[in-house]
Amino acid sequence: MRPSISIRNARADEFPTIIAVDEDATRRYATGGLILDLHPEHPFVLAEQGRWARSLAAGDVFIAEDAARRANGIAVLARVDGEPYLDQLSVRLESAGQGIGTALLTRALEWARERGDGLWLNTYGHLPWNRPFYERRGFVLVEERVWKPEMRALVEEQRASLPLPEQRVVMFRPAR
Repeated sequence: MRPSISIRNARADEFPTIIAVDEDATRRYATGGLILDLHPEHPFVLAEQGRWARSLAAGDVFIAEDAARRANGIAVLARVDGEPYLDQLSVRLESAGQGIGTALLTRALEWARERGDGLWLNTYGHLPWNRPFYERRGFVLVEERVWKPEMRALVEEQRASLPLPEQRVVMFRPAR
């Protein structure tokens, strides 16, 4: 039975909640052989959290919460190269497989459509819960040769700091 989930805009005081949900979700990477062990002051972590704080201030972060009002997932959105971008989609490990990621992605796609564009993202392409999840929802791989400058810089930053850099991919879904 799927829990009752509601999606809402995150409040300005919920930055610690956003971080906590993402840190919990990150534990899943270990099951795929990825150990993400960056200390809180690592330049990549600081840059990522800086982007998320800007998205939060702009009202572009969504939280999925259950009937008990517990945050089970987050979607952080922004613009990259002037186009809608899903910076982060995270679901608590214990809540995976319950439709929360799909609900958040649906809201992210609505957010992108409100801006008249498709939605960009980047992720690990080799993990069974990443690329296939997005492909089932209409996203396609985008060849590196057509990435725009800001997307290229984001992926280069990820590849410089994260394990298995060659597995980072860019995906896009047109507005529908």
